[in-house]
Amino acid sequence: MNNKKQLLMGCAAAVCLLIGQITESLAQRSYNTHFVPYSSVTFGGGTSTYLGDLAGYSKPFKTLFTLPRWNVGLGYTRQFTPRFAARAMFTWARITGDDYTYNKNDIQDNITQYVRNLHFRNDVKEFAITGIYNFREDGRNPENRAKITPYVFGGLALVAHSPEALTPDSAGATQRWVKLQPLHTEGQGQPGREKPYSLVTIAIPVGIGVRYRLNESFNIGAEIGYRYVFTDYLDDVGPGIYATRDTQQGIASSVTDRRREVLAAREKDHPNRYDAVQNLINSGNVEVQDALNAGVRGAKGIFSDGYLLTNFSIQYIIPTKIKCPPIK
Repeated sequence: MNNKKQLLMGCAAAVCLLIGQITESLAQRSYNTHFVPYSSVTFGGGTSTYLGDLAGYSKPFKTLFTLPRWNVGLGYTRQFTPRFAARAMFTWARITGDDYTYNKNDIQDNITQYVRNLHFRNDVKEFAITGIYNFREDGRNPENRAKITPYVFGGLALVAHSPEALTPDSAGATQRWVKLQPLHTEGQGQPGREKPYSLVTIAIPVGIGVRYRLNESFNIGAEIGYRYVFTDYLDDVGPGIYATRDTQQGIASSVTDRRREVLAAREKDHPNRYDAVQNLINSGNVEVQDALNAGVRGAKGIFSDGYLLTNFSIQYIIPTKIKCPPIK
């Protein structure tokens, strides 16, 4: 096991131990102060936004509104004290990125990315354990919980993912989505190259939210949270170089290097993308020629890939007659 994996597993173990110790102490404290702990079940949905090589952190507002997608989630929350709770949540989120769509309206602003012409989609399955701190205290029991409660949350998540891309839009060919990790688009697994990236990783979720008490049994809520993911391959693009064509076969060769594709694969009714590239070449733009000849596929940034989730939810308060076993 390499040092990075040891570090990640050590962090995961430490966080889990910390959450366990905190929840045990909070549970003991809640009984001592006569607060009645209670549980709730949450169902919600919202938008998902990817940040990474195909949609930069440097332009967050552009990124947020260019290619948002969806998420749905189901969770269980235990309120241990008037201010502290823990939540287990499963979320299924789709994220996507596209060099063409992101840059088509301002090609000159990022010629290299426009010429690269990569895209992906990824259905992310996330299981997260988070701690929640309420800025307003609940009453002694769930019937007396606060009317409006802002809160913050943070924790640890296990993420399963598998990026995909559309095959080229060419005459006589039916486009289809193909999984990218098995195609080793940056030569993973070849001598002297990185190992194939894992499709399971760890993430750190952090965020803010607010919930509103509708009645004795239901809340509605809204939150926004960012996931910092310990992989640079949610989008299949890392700080690597293009795989050589003589090492690839079949569909792998056509989805690895898309710089000279005439049409943008994801766009429907799109113009001839490569015409714009040729026009820039004819105008003497050196940056375009450099991008067409570059061996580097992605760049090493300060941050790994990540994604932002907004969520609107309804929460059902489980009657307090249902008792959870004490934490030991």
